[in-house]
Amino acid sequence: MPGRHSRRSVLAALAALSLPGVSACTGNSGGRQPRTTGKSTTRITFWSALRGSQEVVTEFNRTHDHIQVDFQQVPSGALGGYAKLSNAARAGNAPDVATIEYPQVPGFAIDGVARDITDLVDDGLRGKLLPQALELTTFDRRVFSVPLDIEPMVLHYRKDLFREYGIDVPTTWDEFEEAALLVRKRAPDRHLSLFPTDGMTQFAAFSWQAGARWFDTSKGAWNVSMADAPTRRVARYWQRLADQDLVARFATDGNRFPAAIGQGRILSRLHGAWDAGAQMNAHPGQAGKWAVAPFPQWDTRRPVSATHGGSTFAVTKDCRHPEAAMEFISWQVTHPDALRARLSSGTSSQFPAAPGLIEVGRKAFDRRYYSGQDIYALFREQAELIDDRWTWGPRMTATQKVMQDGFARAAGGQGTIIDAVREAQRGTLPDLKALGLSTTERSS
Repeated sequence: MPGRHSRRSVLAALAALSLPGVSACTGNSGGRQPRTTGKSTTRITFWSALRGSQEVVTEFNRTHDHIQVDFQQVPSGALGGYAKLSNAARAGNAPDVATIEYPQVPGFAIDGVARDITDLVDDGLRGKLLPQALELTTFDRRVFSVPLDIEPMVLHYRKDLFREYGIDVPTTWDEFEEAALLVRKRAPDRHLSLFPTDGMTQFAAFSWQAGARWFDTSKGAWNVSMADAPTRRVARYWQRLADQDLVARFATDGNRFPAAIGQGRILSRLHGAWDAGAQMNAHPGQAGKWAVAPFPQWDTRRPVSATHGGSTFAVTKDCRHPEAAMEFISWQVTHPDALRARLSSGTSSQFPAAPGLIEVGRKAFDRRYYSGQDIYALFREQAELIDDRWTWGPRMTATQKVMQDGFARAAGGQGTIIDAVREAQRGTLPDLKALGLSTTERSS
């Protein structure tokens, strides 16, 4: 795997801004008193939008007398969960433990919501986690959250329609383009895939795999280069497919995308591992028609993957019992009973960040939908290929909105994909400067 790099400017920014609660075990209490039911039981609060969290908490509380967890289901981040967390932190009432997706970890660290938990992450826990996952929550060797899952990008495809139209499963992006052309020739009412106008994280994964580095902090400042050479290559590729109508272009949110999948008008999905379970839940009638393949490559001699999706757990600045919070987090991400409890809430293909739990997920997954294919073995191979040099920026929610607005305009004939990327970079820099961060820019 490529070597890791330092992200020291994150901590430099934290120190400069004098934000509370960023050193392990010494965060601002927000004026709250310790919550205990007696001398031996500590109570902590946990907020999450993840399905199965209630089942996880119930199992933890059943098997732990000295720590009890009070759970609150919150909306997903995009639907207000992150705003709720930020508001609670400003009021000094953040939960002890909160779920944060990978792209938002740097922002919550810089804002002082997610505390530095480096001293709480012992070698035992580190050794149980995939290094590429932990690297996404680590800055200059300081850890700000613990990964639950990591979702390598893979190709989900309709094997029955591929067979019907004589299409080979593409292993390279050139072959993917050729397959897209064949689909349009042999089935004019269908497309091989979708370029999602609301898919910033998906486009980021495409660029990540190609070698892009949208954010880099190795020289003591946040260097922003979202339109770097690998990203331009990716943008040109998808623009060419879009201009020739070889891929569909619309949002995945809403009814249009599920309808297109259900009607067989889109033959593949380039999504994270989690999407296998989502497909089973959304389209049970398509059992036996789908398969999963490795992510197409730019260079098959040096295969690389990236992630699309995944969540982490942070201890907040307001936590009065960080050791108890970390015990709960560690149990959630590494104990077989925790994963079994989460999976009991419904079909899931979540790929755990702890390799020791892969077999638990594999056994729980009903392979019949995928005709017996061992998709977890494939996920494991692809997870090992994730390039660990990627860094998310401090304000990805805002960056995402600007980029996706540009994608939507491009789909309507106003501008291009790379225009949307450049606009996102221009919109991101003022946010970073407003945080007091030292920034540099490369826009070529």
